[in-house]
Amino acid sequence: MDARIVEFAEVLRQNGVRVSTSEVQDALRATTEVGLKDRGLFRSVLRTTLVKRELDVDTFNRAFDFYFSGAARTFEAIDKSLADQLKEEGYLEGDLLKMVIIQMNQLLPEMSPLAQAILEGDRARLAQIFRMASLQLDLSQLESPLQAGFFSRRMLAAAGMEKARSDMKSLEDELRARGLAPEGVEIVSRHVAAAMRKIEDAARQEVKRQAEARIRRRTDTVQDKPLHLLTQAEVDQMEAAVRTLAEKLRSRLIRKQRSYRRGALNVRRTLRRNMPWGGVPMVPQFKRRRPERPELVVLCDVSDSVRNASRMMMLFMHTLQSLFVRVRSFVFVSDIGEVTQYFKDLDVDEAIDMATAGKTVSLSANSNYGRALADFTRDHLGSITRRTTVMVIGDGRNNYNANNAWALKDLRRKAKRLLWICPEERGNWGIGDSEMLTYEKHCHQAVVVTSVSDLARIADQLVPA
Repeated sequence: MDARIVEFAEVLRQNGVRVSTSEVQDALRATTEVGLKDRGLFRSVLRTTLVKRELDVDTFNRAFDFYFSGAARTFEAIDKSLADQLKEEGYLEGDLLKMVIIQMNQLLPEMSPLAQAILEGDRARLAQIFRMASLQLDLSQLESPLQAGFFSRRMLAAAGMEKARSDMKSLEDELRARGLAPEGVEIVSRHVAAAMRKIEDAARQEVKRQAEARIRRRTDTVQDKPLHLLTQAEVDQMEAAVRTLAEKLRSRLIRKQRSYRRGALNVRRTLRRNMPWGGVPMVPQFKRRRPERPELVVLCDVSDSVRNASRMMMLFMHTLQSLFVRVRSFVFVSDIGEVTQYFKDLDVDEAIDMATAGKTVSLSANSNYGRALADFTRDHLGSITRRTTVMVIGDGRNNYNANNAWALKDLRRKAKRLLWICPEERGNWGIGDSEMLTYEKHCHQAVVVTSVSDLARIADQLVPA
């Protein structure tokens, strides 16, 4: 428990509560005196020793509830042992069921603690195993729910998932060697696989719970709230704010174009035009500017981790499309598909719904930026010109696949501008499966947009010069 209290103090620091080393030592000594039986007393002791300011009490209460509550509830899906499931469902019965249970009991003592807890459906032991696993991780780096996939894999590894998988495989092999029919082995294998999937889901939930305990204090304004934390009601407010911002930016760009409508000074025409009156007063003549007709291509990640951010950015770009002679929109997770026609034929809300509904690309796949960028470059590089601004929207988390940075290099070589908009803080770039530090090198510019306020600050950069 000492390690848990030390880590909880770090959680408080990450949320803006000032906690000194001596106060942590006081908390350790005090909790040793009162014990853990009375939850209310344990909570009061931590609050008394770790919190000095009244304004930090709410933060403490929220962090305590997340950090010290609900770990066992994470494993609610694991409610029965494998033997009980087989008995209840009746797929195996008689001697076959008895052989499976006997063989499982014989192998159980040699299995890893995680495998034992899974087979026995022991939720309390599972919670303990994952609490110990979390202590092996540096969760102080867990600053965004976008990192949940990376940390859940690390937590599974720390809990002994690979050894558990090996033990389950040994159980199936032993049953097969003992003469259990292939149908029986298949039934056991299916139940084991289902249990392992529940454990993987539970690991993701536990990391999410840990992340929520570490979320820094935020302002109450929706404009400053991270996009991935928005509720549906707040998404609706955001859409109105994004439309307003885009219209203001459009008006600003039109004024800018009008003020710079004249081209560079034409010296030859100026001298010739002013010769009849000796150049007093001098009437300058300018070269005619050919109006630029910029094009825009948007590649937008629509995976679960950046869904809200993608929706906001697609709405913003749709509102700005009147500034471009041509707008082409693509969405991707692992595969990439074009959704331009949706925005041409449908209302903006319907178009975004269709673009993010999995009609064009599979939403069940894991993000693979390298594959999506390579496929786009292979199929559409010929349509990129010196008038094209290419915009990539996504967190750059590639699930350890090949990053294929050469595709960005080719796009930058042909396009007028290559801009990357990332909905994850720069401090998280390069951590885990993030390829943003590599991708940034091949872009003209990479910017962070985690809220509408961020979007407003960099809005001028999104409009073609």
